[in-house]
Amino acid sequence: MEINADFTKRVLVHSADEPWIASPMAGVDRRMLDRIGAEVARATTIVRYAPGSHFSAHTHTGGEEFIVLEGVFQDEHGDYPAGSYVRNPPTSSHTPGSQAGCTIFVKLWQFDPADRTQFCKTMTVDPGPAQGGSASLELHRDAREKVSYHHIAADTAFEITDPGGIEVLVLDGCLREGGDQLEAGAWLRLPQGQPLQAFTGNSGAKVWMKTGHLPFAKPPAAGWKQTPRHS
Repeated sequence: MEINADFTKRVLVHSADEPWIASPMAGVDRRMLDRIGAEVARATTIVRYAPGSHFSAHTHTGGEEFIVLEGVFQDEHGDYPAGSYVRNPPTSSHTPGSQAGCTIFVKLWQFDPADRTQFCKTMTVDPGPAQGGSASLELHRDAREKVSYHHIAADTAFEITDPGGIEVLVLDGCLREGGDQLEAGAWLRLPQGQPLQAFTGNSGAKVWMKTGHLPFAKPPAAGWKQTPRHS
């Protein structure tokens, strides 16, 4: 399966307008943003857990990172409320679910294979002093990518340059970019060499962003098989 798999093109998905598609697990639905692969895939997805639903126990062969957008995500390691940013590196494992229901934004098979750092951060706590109308919090950085959270004031230019590509998820508020209006749930991926030139509206915006990562975009190695997961 391939969805938005040409990383040389700009891609914008207004996820709130996309239909929910059932996953292999009852009560877990998804909106696929990009994907390369079938059962095991390099994937970027919004996943909705119905109250009381869960996935089978599984190991993250290729790693996963996710943001809790609504509700509380749960596994044997703890409870993760909205605003949590979690990285589960390759070789980590868990049994995910949600007693009350939740929605997450999740990326699979996009880690440095040698990464073993597992953590959870709360994005919205103390994002740092505002500079040029934007308060930013670095969530993760390695040789392949930078992950960050930005709280941008109203009527403010938000411009980012990174030769390795840029990916943005609007969490709240609104951005205007390339003639498009990106409201909460909008997901934008810009190819290598294309800068982000955006502006907020009168409500400002809160965004999650990843940069520098597209040179490493590729499908999982052939032959991997594992338990179906929230992808």
